[in-house]
Amino acid sequence: MILDYSDEIKKLIDKIEYFWKHLDIDSNKQKLAELQKKASRKNFWDDTENAKKVMDKISKLEEEINDIYTLKKELLEIQLMNQLALEGKDNDLASEVTIKISELIKDVKEFELKKIFTDKDDKLPAIINIHPGAGGTESQDWANMLMRMYMRWADKKGFKTEIISIFYGEEAGIKSATFTIDGKFAYGLLKVDKGVHRLVRLSPFDAAHRRHTSFASVEVTPLIKNDIDIKLEQKDLKVETYRSSGPGGQHVNVTDSAVRITHLPTGIIVQCQKERSQILNRRTALTILISRLHQREIDLREIKKEKLHKQKKEIAWGSQIRSYILHPYKMIKDHRTGLEVTKVTEVLDGGIDIFLKKFQ
Repeated sequence: MILDYSDEIKKLIDKIEYFWKHLDIDSNKQKLAELQKKASRKNFWDDTENAKKVMDKISKLEEEINDIYTLKKELLEIQLMNQLALEGKDNDLASEVTIKISELIKDVKEFELKKIFTDKDDKLPAIINIHPGAGGTESQDWANMLMRMYMRWADKKGFKTEIISIFYGEEAGIKSATFTIDGKFAYGLLKVDKGVHRLVRLSPFDAAHRRHTSFASVEVTPLIKNDIDIKLEQKDLKVETYRSSGPGGQHVNVTDSAVRITHLPTGIIVQCQKERSQILNRRTALTILISRLHQREIDLREIKKEKLHKQKKEIAWGSQIRSYILHPYKMIKDHRTGLEVTKVTEVLDGGIDIFLKKFQ
């Protein structure tokens, strides 16, 4: 039996037509022609700064217009192939349609992401810092559950994860963890999860099995490796080395190769223990520090513009962005969007896209 993809094709037509109208491609084609005409003038490069701005606009418009024309061309080819496969009952051609429509759906999603995530940092890898709130083992275990949730989310998307630094609790969980997630628009997708996360459950660490509320903070920062304009002064850095250790006091490295760097003017502390080489750990720690300083500058500018409320809140009642309730009922609620879901296990196993997409 040959599959008919007419319904899928119709959905893609509607999607691409929406892009066309929403992005006002007809108007942008006129703008592009005007800018190209301007760029062809003899004295265009007399004002170098302005010329670069114009060329940048031309480049962005060309990319956007070419991308959507490519999508339309691919769709027309699939339409024709689907029609020929049905009329000729051609199984081989139908199989090719199956492959091509899957590829086009992927291309359309990627195009949509590019339009959603317009900040220059959105396409970068993300640095995740997780810290438990007050509550000892309870909160430390919750912090560990959050780390696993983000790791599982990244794994399902085929993103690469790497633990930079982790400190385990005496009984269970983690005292802190820093790890990176590298994939398309990793930071753009995850930046909305920055804040305090609250858990309500029957405690596995309480002999009386009472209900406990735990908090943990999640910090999301873009990982910036190039084009950094932040300069670090040696006098502003306190560099310490220590021995990495795992749960139960087992040492990961036998030498004091782990590195902790404190940026004295801001109080920001970064740690790295993933390498056996102190030099490599120092290099990674400096990259993380610069990325966090970059994010700090962005946050300060946003606060000054009054476009953003100050994010650093006490890791306790009233400051949470999302609540995960496991008892007396099962529900996860995002306090910013009001979205509620009851599939708690799926979310804690990495199914957080339903919350992330509410901000896209």
